[in-house]
Amino acid sequence: MRLVKNNMYVILGCGTAGYIAAKLLKDQKKGVVIVDINKERVESLREAGFDEVIEGDITSKDTLKKAGIEKASAVLILTKDMETNKRAVKAVREINSDVPIIVRGGAKGVKNGIEEDVDVILYPTEVLAEHAVELLEKIESMRKIRKLRKIISDANSVAIVIQDNPDPDAIASAMAFKYIVEREGKSATIIYGGEVGHEENKALINLLQIRMSHISKVDLSKYSKIALIEASIPGINNSLPPNHAPDIVIDHHQVDIKKVKGEFVDIRPEVGANASILTEYLILLDLPIDETLATALLYGIKTDTSNFMRGLSELDIRAISYLYPKANHDIISRIERPTLSMETLDVLANAIKNRKIKGSYLISNVGFIRERDTLPQAAEYLLNLEGILTTLIFGIAKDAVFISGRTKDIRINLGEIMQKAFGDIGQAGGHSTAAAAKIPLGLFGSVKDRNALLKLVEEAVIDRFFNAVGLEEKV
Repeated sequence: MRLVKNNMYVILGCGTAGYIAAKLLKDQKKGVVIVDINKERVESLREAGFDEVIEGDITSKDTLKKAGIEKASAVLILTKDMETNKRAVKAVREINSDVPIIVRGGAKGVKNGIEEDVDVILYPTEVLAEHAVELLEKIESMRKIRKLRKIISDANSVAIVIQDNPDPDAIASAMAFKYIVEREGKSATIIYGGEVGHEENKALINLLQIRMSHISKVDLSKYSKIALIEASIPGINNSLPPNHAPDIVIDHHQVDIKKVKGEFVDIRPEVGANASILTEYLILLDLPIDETLATALLYGIKTDTSNFMRGLSELDIRAISYLYPKANHDIISRIERPTLSMETLDVLANAIKNRKIKGSYLISNVGFIRERDTLPQAAEYLLNLEGILTTLIFGIAKDAVFISGRTKDIRINLGEIMQKAFGDIGQAGGHSTAAAAKIPLGLFGSVKDRNALLKLVEEAVIDRFFNAVGLEEKV
């Protein structure tokens, strides 16, 4: 499975400026391909830890194709020779007419004859390299925004489909996207599947008066465009039918990119919350954010990053800084202290009663449940127990086994473990510290006895989970 990776940048010419740019990009966990004609320099770069270094002429189309120019996210042309840079620009444009190009110029103020073929011309060395890296993200984001606006402008109405049993991040992201669509003069509907079961999610919807429609009450054929938000593939943790391919996909979960279809796709697994991506859109579009939307977006980021403590990227931090003074923090406090339902209390009691502990792992089978959103609440609560670093809570609802996990163990990636343990028999995934899985109950055959079914499910879940984390012995 090919997972979404960070964007790949090609640096043509790796003298002082090129090396600084390459190091900055590498430090930011970006993919970097370097092309340089100097054999000794190429060997030095490889010794310095750069894996993708090609010896060759940066003006040669064969060399550029070998470097992956056709699929590059951006190209930095940074030699000191302006004539070489101009020929490199021409060669790049003959292969890829759309890729953003940042090029090192000659004397400042002198026309170089390539102004219409490149995005930015910079001058010189360290300032050049640092500024180039800083501009890359903005250039890419603005290009995405222009494409997104074009797709929306071609629509009459937009169906905004979010994940089943939506959490605050999904709800807030959908609110922001609806706002963007409506500011373009189009209509939009937020559509969800499953149930809104978590008390905090219900409180968010009620206090902010958020309007959403259940997918069972919506005719998707009446919408000219479909946006899939906080999900990537129809039917995977969402109720979008496979025959309704999305036009727009915006998500921050790790996914097999080959399975994602859409005219506009923006998937950033490195970002802590989808609401941060939508906040960036609003800022780039220069749209005012009122108190209600700011409150929803900030709370969405807060919940998906465990109170701003988990998986924060630079984008999340910028979004938090922008939203914090605009949000209503009294409402956020009220959302975080909702009334506890009897269903949640029962599940929590069963999770405590049925807990099984092995080392720092706690696993609990809570039996048959009505609301799957009670599971992550129990998983989060039991993570507070002394000596526990990872919790796995599971139960049976309707026709499936639902599993929710939480961890504060920095040695493991829970999303990858869930995928390894349950991905081959159901849907599984998530983040490094929070993940979930859904297994069709049909996999457990025609077991009719409820107690026998619970025991069979428990054995399968425990065995698979501990095999995935490398622990063979059962709890």
